[in-house]
Amino acid sequence: MSLDPPSFDPSSFRPRFPWWGGDLQTVANVLIPPRIDLAPHVSERLEVDLKDGTGDRLVCTLDRPQTPKAGTPLCLLIHGLTGSQESHYIYSMARTLLDRGCRVLRVNLRGAGPSRPTCKGQYYAGRSQDFRALLAELPIALSAEGMVAVGYSLGGAMLLKFLGEEGGTCGLEAAASVSAPIDLSLTCRNMMRPRNTLYHRHILGQMKIEALAPAAEVSAAEREAVLGARSVWAYDEVFIAPRHGFAGAEDYYEQCKPLRFMQVIRVPTLVIAALDDPWIPGPLYSGYDWAQNPSLTPLLPRHGGHVGFHGSGGRKPWSDLMVAEFFSHGRN
Repeated sequence: MSLDPPSFDPSSFRPRFPWWGGDLQTVANVLIPPRIDLAPHVSERLEVDLKDGTGDRLVCTLDRPQTPKAGTPLCLLIHGLTGSQESHYIYSMARTLLDRGCRVLRVNLRGAGPSRPTCKGQYYAGRSQDFRALLAELPIALSAEGMVAVGYSLGGAMLLKFLGEEGGTCGLEAAASVSAPIDLSLTCRNMMRPRNTLYHRHILGQMKIEALAPAAEVSAAEREAVLGARSVWAYDEVFIAPRHGFAGAEDYYEQCKPLRFMQVIRVPTLVIAALDDPWIPGPLYSGYDWAQNPSLTPLLPRHGGHVGFHGSGGRKPWSDLMVAEFFSHGRN
């Protein structure tokens, strides 16, 4: 992939009034919800059987542009923790790509959003096998012109892990992660700091609702453990880790953190993260040796919050425009 470096200058992001600082960037979509419909583009439901013996099926939404552009790849969008195809950032990225003539597949991970009624199991940051199964089961008509993917937050962490595991044979032409927790343990500890109490309380509450929703298969002991968890770390320690074969939360974090996989990614990948993200410590990104892997293109503005990037010069998030430009360069 040949890229024009000036186009990917982190200093090109400038926060838009009144979203000053990482926290306001992070909560902007909550305070002023953006447009979430995709008209005049059209959408249809797509179910994919994971074929792992569980009977779980991922429910996705395929969005088709009003004016398709020939030769453009299918773009898969992967939400973050407690998100779904309905998350504001997913809608925003979908519209940006659809307006450029690209087809979009909004993915609901195992047990998330519309996938909850069709899945007994639960997603987690390391469950890259589900994404692998999804790619393998997509109709040829959808993947014939190539595929790219964007992962947000925890979905970005899962995507980076998958890319490292697969190397150059992943089936994707290019990828992008936005605000991914590349070190799960340090991110969890940062989330539990007093200054992040409101974020932490909200996320933990949503995690519990999602895990115990109707159709979720949980034992009485697991239900009690989930309800009793007083932190995200405790939730992972008593529920996610034992359910998926890890020795504990720290073992889960260590085995699944993207930093273990990023050096061996061989697909052109844009990595976007704001250094003032209140959830993910900026030094995780600024301290990484990006020169060791030319397949990674870091884009690390000083500001932008967590999946925020509400900048001057337009209403579309700056991250949307950077991802779309990255994918466009990859096709030319």
